[in-house]
Amino acid sequence: MALARRGFLTLTGGIAAAAGLSACGSNTGRPEPGASDTAGGAKAQLSQWYHEYGEDGVQEAVKKYAAAYPNATVTVQWNPGDYDKLVSSALLTADAPDVFEYGNGPTLDMIKAGQALDLTEALGDAKSQFTQSVLDAASWEGKIYAIPQTVDMQMLFYRKSALDQAGVAPPATIDDLIKATSAVKTKDMGGFYAGTDGGIGVLNSMLIWASGQEQISPDKTTIGFDNADGHNAFAKFAELAGADGFVPSASGDWSTASPFVNGEAAMQWSGLWILPEVTEALGDDFGVLPFPSVGGSGRQAVVFGAFGACVNAKGPNVDAAKDFVRWLWVDQEDYQLEFSNAFGTHIPAKTALVPKADKVATGAGAEAAKFVAELGHANDKLWTPAISQAVVAALTNVVQKKADPKTELAAVTEKAKADIKRLNG
Repeated sequence: MALARRGFLTLTGGIAAAAGLSACGSNTGRPEPGASDTAGGAKAQLSQWYHEYGEDGVQEAVKKYAAAYPNATVTVQWNPGDYDKLVSSALLTADAPDVFEYGNGPTLDMIKAGQALDLTEALGDAKSQFTQSVLDAASWEGKIYAIPQTVDMQMLFYRKSALDQAGVAPPATIDDLIKATSAVKTKDMGGFYAGTDGGIGVLNSMLIWASGQEQISPDKTTIGFDNADGHNAFAKFAELAGADGFVPSASGDWSTASPFVNGEAAMQWSGLWILPEVTEALGDDFGVLPFPSVGGSGRQAVVFGAFGACVNAKGPNVDAAKDFVRWLWVDQEDYQLEFSNAFGTHIPAKTALVPKADKVATGAGAEAAKFVAELGHANDKLWTPAISQAVVAALTNVVQKKADPKTELAAVTEKAKADIKRLNG
């Protein structure tokens, strides 16, 4: 099954690979050694990799973009299966692509290994054209390692009429959300839904950011939420999960529109991608919100993900690849706008293009873009799968076993230190 661009947002607001597994072989589209020699005026030969997008027309579009580039011959490879694993493996071989996309830029392992080129200079003054939070997610220690292509995000959908009938305002704090969850419940409609696991998988990092904390501590040695604010956030989520009106399961998971449009819940945490379906079903009887703030240090927040174009720093044509990436994702705004607007619902990475993308230019789409610009977060590059799994387990214990958040997060801290130390080494 092909992966829609939203796919890498389905695990804790982070990056998940497509289903299945593709072997890393020699069929990469890379020319034989020596074929990329540009001496004598010959065009450089570049290979460019994409994961397999779920939306119709994307593959044809990116091949069109590559064919239009005048200064090199660019061969596009479409990669079904476990794209993240495929790229990581390929970068260790001579079959690595010259240009490859990756969710929120390359991993820290790639950066530390010198596999991803620093693109800060290539962007130059164009940095100011991009949404800063999105550019920050593609950066490490002040250097930019990917040029964002387009943006997806998650947010809270609510049915206006249901809240109005219950006499409650759209929730701005988690206490508001807890009260609204119970208040809007009827015999036919639940209050709040966030997935078949009770929202633990998709919302655990949202709790961190909404409590005013960060995933990783400022000194980059441990997690950044093993404190009173983090403990309170986990406790508050347990309170929300126990509220009358909280919906533990529904006809679809959090990422699908059906629970919300079918009236199974008056409020649902989901993603920008369901906006067309919600609009068609409900007209103007819905609104969107960021995740509510949690506690005295809290802030409203959303999570986003943006595939970014990266350059293989060890490839045979680094300069040619860098020039191509800048041409496509900085200079060619018609292509950038099409990429975000013609295939599904996405937010252009450049702020000036948002009003030109009709799906997000007004209404809820425009609010989503504003949320990303003003309240957006993405996984820290030190946030490993092992840390994420430990946090999910801790929150599960707090919600389902009434475990003490302080004790649970202390255990996460101990597990996280080794992973963070390894990446910092």
